[in-house]
Amino acid sequence: MSTASPAASALPHGDRWRERSVLGPDHGLPVLTDVDVVVVGAGAAGVAAATVCAEQGLSVVLVEQYGFAGGAAVAGMSGTICGLYLAGDHAAPVQVVHGFTERFRGALHDRGGLTSPQRYGRTWASAHDPLVWREAADDLLVRAGVRVIFHASVVAAILDGDRHVGVAIESKAGRTAIHARRTIDASGDAAVVARAGGAYRYGEDGRIQNPTMFFRLGGVDTAAFWRDFGDDTISPPHVTDAILRARTGGADLPREKIWIFATTRPGELMVNATRLEASDGRMLNVVDPEDFTIAEIRGRRQVRAYAAFLREHVAGCADAFVVDTGVEAGIRQTRSIEAVEMLRDADVVACRKRSDGIARSPWPIELHDGAKPTLHWLIDDWYDVPYLSLVPRAGENVIVAGRCLGAEHHALASARVTAQCFEYGNAAAWATLRSLREGVAYRDIAGEDVRADLVASGSTI
Repeated sequence: MSTASPAASALPHGDRWRERSVLGPDHGLPVLTDVDVVVVGAGAAGVAAATVCAEQGLSVVLVEQYGFAGGAAVAGMSGTICGLYLAGDHAAPVQVVHGFTERFRGALHDRGGLTSPQRYGRTWASAHDPLVWREAADDLLVRAGVRVIFHASVVAAILDGDRHVGVAIESKAGRTAIHARRTIDASGDAAVVARAGGAYRYGEDGRIQNPTMFFRLGGVDTAAFWRDFGDDTISPPHVTDAILRARTGGADLPREKIWIFATTRPGELMVNATRLEASDGRMLNVVDPEDFTIAEIRGRRQVRAYAAFLREHVAGCADAFVVDTGVEAGIRQTRSIEAVEMLRDADVVACRKRSDGIARSPWPIELHDGAKPTLHWLIDDWYDVPYLSLVPRAGENVIVAGRCLGAEHHALASARVTAQCFEYGNAAAWATLRSLREGVAYRDIAGEDVRADLVASGSTI
């Protein structure tokens, strides 16, 4: 079976799939419910947004395509909470992001589902148990009173003029409508904004970051492994050199710099090693289901190749086996909205601070675009993400949260990670509360006011 799909790269131009899908208020569908807020997507941003909105007394429905919360962190098994700690020559991690992120980190820790911080180059990250992530999210959502609908996908935005007034969803039970006074698009792919015909971009001139396929490796003598690998989760030179030699011999090992983390389970590692592209080297845009399929088939094959390499060449892995892979390929980047204010590449490099910032990020620009990952470290510093990067340039009563925020290509390579996505959801929730209680548009809310709400609720900005 050929996995090539040459026309798939045309997707950003809209000539392969009809992305815009709009219904009016007189849509004729049965109405499942009428609420204050509908949140689309139950990843880090969606869980934060739905939980905080409900805790503040709003009626909330959360719609998720899978049967569990977690998004890329669980379905894609991205596996770590990144973005909490400063980069630099620190003997121990220095945490600079708190808020909802810290709340969820604590919930994972208390359930035994989170490792201690592990060295990642010049910063730190903690690996989580994906099952515990789901359970922690379930608990938060249920306690807050969120109405959760798993196994359903948004198929249309419901608009009254340019105002979002709900979404149409589809499941095995059929199609129905949810009417909502406000919509939080936490899909990761700007799915609601795209359905409504809102403006967005794909990376830099249509080029986006490579997807990946994480996997867990069991049966490892972890003591022997870490003695050989060292205390940094980024591969040491002797492992990189061995990959290059194996590649010369024909092994399907496109990345020579691989990242391996300890997990909460004995005898197990989590591996981020693959780089997924079409057989002809073409970039894969995983919004396109054919490209997504290519990524997953090629990803599973690469997982077996890297597992075989580790068994043959790396200490402690002789009896290792693949436990599982992500439910889907790990997605780093798809659509980014055209926001009222974009997070610029220069803002990240300059570690720009701002009075309207709603989240800080110390995470490096970690760009997976092309032949090998590149890292630009933000040493002992961070930048602020502006509130208006969550607000689409056109359309009312809708805000985004998560990796689909308005950001330039290199900026997104830093801003897309888990800790920050929790805080985007947190910020979107507080902005929604202000929008509803004060009767104002998202674009007319001062970022300074949202920032003040976040600080009062425990965020560090």
